[in-house]
Amino acid sequence: MAVVIAVSPFTVIPAVFMQFTPRARPTSSAFLVGWVIGVAVPAVGCAVLTSAVGFASHERPWTAWARIGLGLCLVALGIRQWLVRHGKAAPRWMRLLSEAGPGKAFRLGVLLALANPKIFLLSAAAGLAVGSAGPSLAGAVMALAVFTAVAASTVALPVLLHTVAGPKALGPLAVVKEWLETHAAAVMAWVIVAIGVLLLVEGVAGV
Repeated sequence: MAVVIAVSPFTVIPAVFMQFTPRARPTSSAFLVGWVIGVAVPAVGCAVLTSAVGFASHERPWTAWARIGLGLCLVALGIRQWLVRHGKAAPRWMRLLSEAGPGKAFRLGVLLALANPKIFLLSAAAGLAVGSAGPSLAGAVMALAVFTAVAASTVALPVLLHTVAGPKALGPLAVVKEWLETHAAAVMAWVIVAIGVLLLVEGVAGV
């Protein structure tokens, strides 16, 4: 699930766009911090809730039905995105990226992760998986930290490239930006449906 979030156009597009703002390095760094918080909150919340309620790994029916519900939501979202992928104007958040400063970038990072149902559901599903496994506190913290780090890795990579290579990094990033603008909706639709089907299979197997 962390890899799916990392390769999602909803993750990569803002990270790349931030490199073309007037204050690229502080702006993209602020966005990275906000994105990490936005991804971590649903995962940590679901892990804590699942663990606190007492649904450990030996009580699989509840977690299995939760996976089925999340899987159905993701499949429905993916199909809807595929059906409406053509002729869509650039979303408002994409236009806001080009004029963002560090403060706005931080708020956008948090908002785009929490308000995007695809990212939110994937983070929640990861937290559910961690909490229902019944790990120790250290194990749960480690699992959630690794999940968040992997999920945010593609936001951190352009920041690192721009910091190390400077303006030379903008050429390749511009090519990626143009491709994602053209194909983002179709790619994300397939990714969402795939992870939804995976959750459905896991849930049905656990009922």
